[in-house]
Amino acid sequence: MRIAYLDCFSGMSGDMFLGALVDAGVPVHLLEETVAALNVGARLEISRVQRSGISATKVDVYVGGEKELPREVYWEQKGHNHGRDHSHPHSHDHEHVQLREHNYSQESKEPSPPAAPTSHQHEHGRGLKEIREIIRNSKIAESAKQTAIAIFETLGAAEAKIHNTDIEKIHFHEVGAVDAIVDIVCAAVGSEALAVDEFICSSLNVGGGTVKCAHGTFPVPAPATVELLKEAPVYSSGIQLELVTPTGAAIVKTLCKRFSSFPEMKIDKSGYGAGSRDLPGHANVVRLTIGEAQSEVVRKTSDETITVLEANIDDLNPQVFGYVMDRLLEEGALDAFGIPVQMKKNRPGMLLSVLCRPQDASRLTNLILSETTTLGVRRREERREVLARKLVTVSTRWGDVRLKVASMNGTITNYAPEYDDCRRIAVEHHVPLKNVMQEAMQAYMKVRAKAG
Repeated sequence: MRIAYLDCFSGMSGDMFLGALVDAGVPVHLLEETVAALNVGARLEISRVQRSGISATKVDVYVGGEKELPREVYWEQKGHNHGRDHSHPHSHDHEHVQLREHNYSQESKEPSPPAAPTSHQHEHGRGLKEIREIIRNSKIAESAKQTAIAIFETLGAAEAKIHNTDIEKIHFHEVGAVDAIVDIVCAAVGSEALAVDEFICSSLNVGGGTVKCAHGTFPVPAPATVELLKEAPVYSSGIQLELVTPTGAAIVKTLCKRFSSFPEMKIDKSGYGAGSRDLPGHANVVRLTIGEAQSEVVRKTSDETITVLEANIDDLNPQVFGYVMDRLLEEGALDAFGIPVQMKKNRPGMLLSVLCRPQDASRLTNLILSETTTLGVRRREERREVLARKLVTVSTRWGDVRLKVASMNGTITNYAPEYDDCRRIAVEHHVPLKNVMQEAMQAYMKVRAKAG
């Protein structure tokens, strides 16, 4: 089984993770194409830097020609620029979340403060709905879109809990949302490009001291980071800086299914992603190590907590039921299905069952209540065992097709072509769907045979 180990001895942030991905072999052009596909006016600058003697890759996001600032520097600059007044009113209908992740490099010139946002931008920012649309409209792999949206929703759920509001009311500040979108979507695309079966993470060094945020000064780790790192092993080495950012924590929470010390593995390659500060006597990097798991006790499957939503429905147009199923899957449900049931007073009905991530449960419950005739939705949490899985792309005479490949303890157990890819090709080229699926399977078997 191919695994990737994140060693967060100096914390974790979005830009550090991107640097580690590039250093470990993810093509630079893949991330650049991803940024271009987002069409948010951003670009990447990638450089080699030294962090306490370790050579590492540094990834910076530029928006409108200016390098994004770390949030504590941004709020300090903002205070100077605006005299710490409140001339730009805050909306009280939405919680605002500052997601500025990047530290400015001591090796480069001091960046000039960003242009002040307009009152409208400052007041409204981007909500999760808009961010989902940006990601869904981009020309990147569907699986990467789902991962990126999951990371954003994980982050939004943590912020919503901290501010005691609904996740859909969380608005990310316009001045900081672009770099967060770039970090998160590139993290999703880059992690998929590694083609690993499992991400594992070390204990996380969270740092110390205080950090300035949109809502004031808070102790490190910041409230959202604490919420995101529940059940994760954390510690502080005494460095008085924020080492784990909310975006970094959300990436770890979404990608990494377990935490451990360095696993037994045959190392293939490694990469170092640099933070912006060069800390004396401490290498400010995150290390990503990739290889084949060697231990005989490697987990055959991974387990995770999911939420199950259920509703009995007996007076809904069947066409609407199908529409609701499609909507649920589009909005992030892991699975949705209906079972015919005989209800009270001998009425025929349908049992709607939805599997979803816990952070999506409230939003999908609202969708069920608004789109169906049910008067209530049952909710429970369950543990499920899942096979390691990845997407592999093969070429057919009509175009590329993705296959979902599942494995247990490093041995491939199941593989199947993605229906949507095959259907699209069948329609575009006017060929039988079954022929496209058969050729995709044959192409994959050839790839496996060449791989030995």
